[in-house]
Amino acid sequence: MKALVLERKGELAIRDIDLPRAVGPEDVKIAIHTVGVCGSDVHYYTHGAIGSFVVKEPMVLGHEAAGTVIAVGSAVKTLKVGDRVCMEPGVPNMASRASKLGLYNVDPDVRFWATPPIHGVLTPEVVHPAAFTYKLPDNVSFAEGAMIEPFAVGMQAATRARITPGDVAVVIGCGPIGIMTAIAALAGGCSRVIISDLSAPKLAIAGQYAGITPVDITQTSLTQTVADATAGWGADIVFEASGSPKAYAGIFDLLRPGGTLVLVGLPVEPVAFDIPAAIFKEARIETVFRYANNFDRAVNLIASGKVDLKPLITDTYAFSESIVAFERAAKGLADDVKLQIRLID
Repeated sequence: MKALVLERKGELAIRDIDLPRAVGPEDVKIAIHTVGVCGSDVHYYTHGAIGSFVVKEPMVLGHEAAGTVIAVGSAVKTLKVGDRVCMEPGVPNMASRASKLGLYNVDPDVRFWATPPIHGVLTPEVVHPAAFTYKLPDNVSFAEGAMIEPFAVGMQAATRARITPGDVAVVIGCGPIGIMTAIAALAGGCSRVIISDLSAPKLAIAGQYAGITPVDITQTSLTQTVADATAGWGADIVFEASGSPKAYAGIFDLLRPGGTLVLVGLPVEPVAFDIPAAIFKEARIETVFRYANNFDRAVNLIASGKVDLKPLITDTYAFSESIVAFERAAKGLADDVKLQIRLID
């Protein structure tokens, strides 16, 4: 079966590779239609590792996906052949202590697509547990279905924030996850979200959404903008979604007393963290690792029309152009938000 294979750091190939194809009683087989190019996929391509996850042998990339069910296991009752679906890419050990606590996203044994040594889904067919496969309503396209996975991160961030209706939030970082966190925060009840970045093109895209105020920090003080918007009180919630160590300098200046800081972006190096500033404001600090129990709610929000992720899809490539798509993503162009690869025309 053809697949986009990361042979080693910096080397991609579209070639045949043997992948599991047997459908177990609780599995479904899916013909993949659309796959998003994620920053983690690109990082494995350019660096060969993310933290302790190291590419030691060829690995199929891709984990943001949607497609059509083409076979179902004998015990599957919730899906049928022909259903259009998206898939949650992490499969935990449901008997683990973390899973029993409802924290299956932090199960140490989770098997996550395109995370070494687990193959991803940039290939025509995959087998996946039905329990982590979600039917798409008729009004949700495959392209939108492939956006559910990154949007679920934003949903997790908004959920961890414990938003109260009317809250004012700040999102630091206007990449795909930052924008989706802002959108999820609005959907969760925030009255306004201020989002900051260095990239004017990305901020312009975020600014298309009602309720989101973009701030170019090369031109405008984020701290002053937040002070002006809150009569000097500070934001109820600050989401750090850039992963930049520099973002932590003065981060508590943005937050009101008793507010919540949600850490979404993953720094690649240690950061300086002002513990006294956090204590003086009695800030609540939450962290986000992937997502749990929110794929269905993400699908419902998109189907309802309350959330529109289509403006975030910058370009779509044919499967035969997958390497070109990754080369473009690796350049980090200022006006690119989400690139997708379509396996079926």
